[in-house]
Amino acid sequence: MSALPATNETVTGLNSERFATHMGQRAALPDWWLEAKKEAWNQYNALPLPTRSDERWRFSNLKGLDLEGFELPEEASLHVPHLPDFAHAGEITFSNRQVVGRVTLAPELIKQGVIFAPLNEALRDHGDLVRQYFQKHPANLGSEKFVALNTAFTATGAVLYVPTGVEITAPLVVQHTLSGDHKAAFPHTLVILEKNAKATLVEYFVSAQSDAVHLVSGVNDLHAGPGSQLTYVGVQNWSRRTLAFQTNSIVAERDARVLSLSIHLGGNQSRHESHSRLLGPGAHSEMLALTIADGEHEYDQRTMQTHAAPHTSSNLLYKNALLDQAKTIFSGIIVVEPDAQKTDAYQSNRNLMLSDTAAADSLPGLEIEANDVRCTHGATTSRIDADQLYYLLSRGIPRAQASELLVFGFFEEVLNKLEDMELHAALSQLIQKKFKS
Repeated sequence: MSALPATNETVTGLNSERFATHMGQRAALPDWWLEAKKEAWNQYNALPLPTRSDERWRFSNLKGLDLEGFELPEEASLHVPHLPDFAHAGEITFSNRQVVGRVTLAPELIKQGVIFAPLNEALRDHGDLVRQYFQKHPANLGSEKFVALNTAFTATGAVLYVPTGVEITAPLVVQHTLSGDHKAAFPHTLVILEKNAKATLVEYFVSAQSDAVHLVSGVNDLHAGPGSQLTYVGVQNWSRRTLAFQTNSIVAERDARVLSLSIHLGGNQSRHESHSRLLGPGAHSEMLALTIADGEHEYDQRTMQTHAAPHTSSNLLYKNALLDQAKTIFSGIIVVEPDAQKTDAYQSNRNLMLSDTAAADSLPGLEIEANDVRCTHGATTSRIDADQLYYLLSRGIPRAQASELLVFGFFEEVLNKLEDMELHAALSQLIQKKFKS
């Protein structure tokens, strides 16, 4: 087994010279991967930044999309924040693109053929598997330029492969930590569940310094084979000065069930795109998100639920709590293709306004080409219920704590969809910490 090339690179800036150095350090990886990177770099340079005429960027702050002045970090940081502890089956921790911690799988899972490895290692040892599923479905919700930048420079991320019939009871964890000012990261995670497999992956994205300037473009490919059950949780807790993009592609085949939960706690300007494709009869997708928006931060959420087969179902529930001068944008569409009869799809965006100066824009939509379906969508924007607040205040609970309790109640509907109670408690702890910061 040959060693991976060193990653101590000295050229700075996300330019052609930096890209050439990045490629030279990865010459031992598969030829198809290197060609994909070259093609992505050309695509990135050819694509323009979003403009006001692009409907997919409606309401977004385009002035904040400044990609200049960032560089790839060269050394790992000693400061590596972690998720609150909960039982898990394996863990991979990255700091500034370097693997700094790893909890390997139990021997019985390895014997059953489970693969849980850093992306570069999986490319070296399981290149054909990665090639089969890597970006099998291209991005199409507006962030194509930033996905191309991810492919061009990605060097970190994880590959999880679960063979037919294998069930992993405890979650697997991937942690990405970015440290240093004006640093960039491009994580890419690939999850593949074969027929009747079951697994949970938790991914944590966090800055080591709360005031560092960061650029992040992350991508996930999540594939659930026939009859499989996949739970994916992504927790974003970047610094208050981070420009972040996250693009998730979700595929559910016949009778597969996928639950994806995104929790947004950090970042200055954050755009999250998630496209769920239901490709086989009986497939189901649960798309969930919780956001705490404060300061002058903008959270931009774009979703698509594509029903391409009959008897499929999907449910989307995005909840945002807004404070200060924060802004959220939700734009989601349910697409029902002509052959997708008996589709049952639901989409809901709910915004809880905790400030008179916060703003929330919601644009739910439907595109239906079948005639025997049930599809509904809606959006609500409201304030804390005055009667509920009065009840808590009358019991001697301080106003700030009372408001916090009501927000937790607002979020609990989403968190209760998780089966793992230890994971539920760990996520609640993170949300509580956000309110204390």
